[in-house]
Amino acid sequence: MKSNLAFRAWFYFRQGWSTYFAFIFAAINTLTVTYFLAIQEYPFLNEIFPTFIHYVVIIGLVGVPLLVLIGYAHFKRTAAFRSEADITIEVNPYFRRILMNTELMAPFHLKITELLIKLSKNEKLTQSELDEISKLQTNLKDHLKVEDNSENSTLGESTFSKLKKMDEK
Repeated sequence: MKSNLAFRAWFYFRQGWSTYFAFIFAAINTLTVTYFLAIQEYPFLNEIFPTFIHYVVIIGLVGVPLLVLIGYAHFKRTAAFRSEADITIEVNPYFRRILMNTELMAPFHLKITELLIKLSKNEKLTQSELDEISKLQTNLKDHLKVEDNSENSTLGESTFSKLKKMDEK
């Protein structure tokens, strides 16, 4: 970790700059420029926003909820975030490896639970224990059949092959 200290500091600096400083600076700059170059030059707008403070408060009361709704739509209601996540998986070998490991481990867990059920039928296990193992098995089967809107409709061997080819590039 010490050998990467400079790169870690650079990463944290960029995060702080882009997430906080640049955002605040851009907001102040946008409010200032739009008020003093646009609002003051048009009398009808100047009546709505008589001072810079009025402008900031009104824009804050309208803009912040509007931007929260836009952010919500970005993550929950549009394909934009899904596309970003797909690209992250494609270009980041660490995330790709996590997905590959999941694709490999889920079938193994499924098979282990199948064997547990077979072995447990010869033993004196309670029905609730068998139901619990069956439920786990069902959850794993459902996990392998997650719907995907891309060209492959299910996760499985084809997804694993595709990810492995990306890793080889």
